Amino acid sequence: MNRMQTIGVVFLRVAVAAMMVIHGVTRLRNGTVGEFGEFLTQNHIPTGAAFAWVLTGMEIVGGLTLAAGFLVVWLCAWFAVQLVVGIVLVHYKQGWFVVGAGTGGMEYSVLLIAGFLSVALTHWPQKREWWQPKH
Repeated sequence: MNRMQTIGVVFLRVAVAAMMVIHGVTRLRNGTVGEFGEFLTQNHIPTGAAFAWVLTGMEIVGGLTLAAGFLVVWLCAWFAVQLVVGIVLVHYKQGWFVVGAGTGGMEYSVLLIAGFLSVALTHWPQKREWWQPKH
């Protein structure tokens, strides 16, 4: 990757990570982690209350870790899966649009998933083939 491509990927990585941090911090500030846990329990997620705290913590700590450039592929995968589950449980029923032609839809989540997968792919470890010399 050249310098400008690297800057672009870093910008995207920090932006999508910031969205997750903001999401978790807002849930904490609003005191809605418990409500989120109840929602998870109602949707057959075992130990919904504990899992709500895990998800909130991952959004904050994992988001900051991702923004700093650590565990990039793993955290991008985690957040992409988390967003897919959010689409299945919430946003799919609301349709595509977040605002405008509808509300609460999945377009924002799909865009974040694309961002996370793009960042993960640019950080994917390069596998050296058996015939290539070690440097």
